[in-house]
Amino acid sequence: MNPKLNLLQPYPFEKLRALKAVVEPNHSLPHIALSIGEPKHEPPEFVLQELTAKLPQLAKYPSTAGLPELQGAIAAWAKRRFNLGNHSLGEANVLPVSGTREALFSFTQACVDGGSVLMPNPFYQIYEGAALLAGAEPVFLNCTEDNDFIPNFDAVSPAEWQRCQLLFLCSPGNPTGAVLDSGQLQKLIALADRYDFVIASDECYSELYFDEEQPPTGLLQACAEMGRDDYSRCVVFHSLSKRSNLPGLRSGFVAGDARLLEKYLLYRTYHGCALPVPTQYASIAAWQDETHVKANRDLYRQKFDAVLNILGDVLPVKRPDAGFYLWPETPIADTDFAQQLFASQNVTVLPGRYLARATAQGNPGENRLRLALVASTEECIEAAQRIKKFVQAL
Repeated sequence: MNPKLNLLQPYPFEKLRALKAVVEPNHSLPHIALSIGEPKHEPPEFVLQELTAKLPQLAKYPSTAGLPELQGAIAAWAKRRFNLGNHSLGEANVLPVSGTREALFSFTQACVDGGSVLMPNPFYQIYEGAALLAGAEPVFLNCTEDNDFIPNFDAVSPAEWQRCQLLFLCSPGNPTGAVLDSGQLQKLIALADRYDFVIASDECYSELYFDEEQPPTGLLQACAEMGRDDYSRCVVFHSLSKRSNLPGLRSGFVAGDARLLEKYLLYRTYHGCALPVPTQYASIAAWQDETHVKANRDLYRQKFDAVLNILGDVLPVKRPDAGFYLWPETPIADTDFAQQLFASQNVTVLPGRYLARATAQGNPGENRLRLALVASTEECIEAAQRIKKFVQAL
């Protein structure tokens, strides 16, 4: 087997299972999970109907590049959402993928041949695993409250930028919910030009925000504002999982630099990961509708309002810029908090240290929790009340 596999750490939820296994939960209370970022809202009925109607298309092999109709629907959505105007976003700039997780990993294998891969810390563990298996060194950029949970890119040395082959961004951030603005993105694009690295922006939470007048800026949007029609060195990753409550559909896209995507498509023709044709038609329907997406945001706003009203008095916690996670501080070690909360209140949360790596400046996830507000509003309120009771008893 590939010896690089030995470099991979257990996934956060494996660590969480081990943490919970040594205690017994309070069985008098029903279990509530706030640990996994799996949307629980109902998927759009019209998407399910389209999927069902196109099931006979399973008799056909799908194209890796995707149906032209799907590429067109994705390009049209991205141009509307990110104010791309007349900037080109054609078939060569768009590639459907089977969810962002698969694409983030495989793009790294196609893009990197050593050097370093820079990433936020805490982070989505796929970034680290993809870098290690591509033979690169992961370099962690701490995201702390002191810098508004945005990496301090100014602290990266010229030598490190020179080694960098790929920079992962996550905006809105998982788990912090922090959003990079256009000025920050344009500054990174200029650095990519100077040091010749690729920017991979994970934007799968981009449609979960609170202010309808201020949606998060995307990397391609920053390119367009700079007049860069070719999106050179820039790719973005989007998914229907969070936007449309369709995590099981495994449908998303990569868009940006056509030169990069041409080589990535070549890789994918060998990788064997084309979207089934019914999935592609269902995806077209989802990308063409915004009504269900706004309704989804409204539900999350209700939950954030209710939960913050309960927890704000007992834990240091703030509303994020976007996303569906809370990132509160804990009065005791995050692992102890999660374990004891499960034992006394039968609520599962994820210790922050499991989502980050130790650096010379410490582990930025320590003494924090990731709370995924994905359950029903009633369950989220009940979980928040139990967490408050637990904290008050400490």
